[in-house]
Amino acid sequence: MSVPAATVRVPASSANLGPGFDALGVALSLHATVGCGDPPPDVALDPASGPARAVLADEHHPASVAFAAAGGHGPLWVHAPIPMGRGLGYSGAVRVAGALAAIAQRAPSLVGRAPAEVRDDLVEIAGRLEGHVDNVAASVHGGVVVAAGGRVVPVPLAVAPVILVWVPDDVTTSTDRSRAALPGSVPFADAVFNAGRTALLIAALASGDVDALAIATQDRLHQEARLRTVPGSAAALDAGRAAGAWCGWLSGSGPSVALMCDPATVDEVAGALPAGGHVKHLAIETEGATVLVPGSTGEVELGR
Repeated sequence: MSVPAATVRVPASSANLGPGFDALGVALSLHATVGCGDPPPDVALDPASGPARAVLADEHHPASVAFAAAGGHGPLWVHAPIPMGRGLGYSGAVRVAGALAAIAQRAPSLVGRAPAEVRDDLVEIAGRLEGHVDNVAASVHGGVVVAAGGRVVPVPLAVAPVILVWVPDDVTTSTDRSRAALPGSVPFADAVFNAGRTALLIAALASGDVDALAIATQDRLHQEARLRTVPGSAAALDAGRAAGAWCGWLSGSGPSVALMCDPATVDEVAGALPAGGHVKHLAIETEGATVLVPGSTGEVELGR
């Protein structure tokens, strides 16, 4: 079955990357696909998920809310194998997708990666609905991004890692509850520590200094408090780093853990991760929010 018009694809994301609380995000090669019309298509919309029928989104679905906020009209379908409540930016990705579907509905000639002016609109609309822009900005722009002061700046990458994501099977987290558990203030020394680690992380990614990544992803603002509530995630993070991952972090507010690995060590690292969760083998998605070519097949267009 071919891809209908006004069909968009948006990557999942992992936020914070350790010290970059509410400021850093990375897009991942796991996608939400959203389109206009009814019935939904029956097509393999993401190679990682296999054939599956998309479903119509009701008016309360975050994709539908963003679709309406961006001026969309009519039925909207969603196919999103991004796990919900696991720290992989589900709500941010589908909100970006809903807003982009509305824009594509009005501009049928728009295909391919969202242009700069559309990306700005997507970050504004989806970020306002999301309440923070780190996940949203990564899903819109692709790659690794810094989102701060109302600006989004991509980080040039001199590395091409595999991102292993350990997702616990029976644990979810609420971003709001997780944020409520964090302290209202932090010691000055901890703020300095995180500022230095964040700067080091950006420099290491841009220069390809993988030996610096383990230190660069250390954090004193949020991870320890969150990891205390999900001991399985803490064990997975420790096991992955001990098995040879360049670095790792609690993905967003968790409970998933992301590990950045040399492709040569992926099997060893994945094999060291604990039972009680499954492992996704992903990459950094550099394309970001994209309008698919109408009439193409899902397997060809979405399997790049």
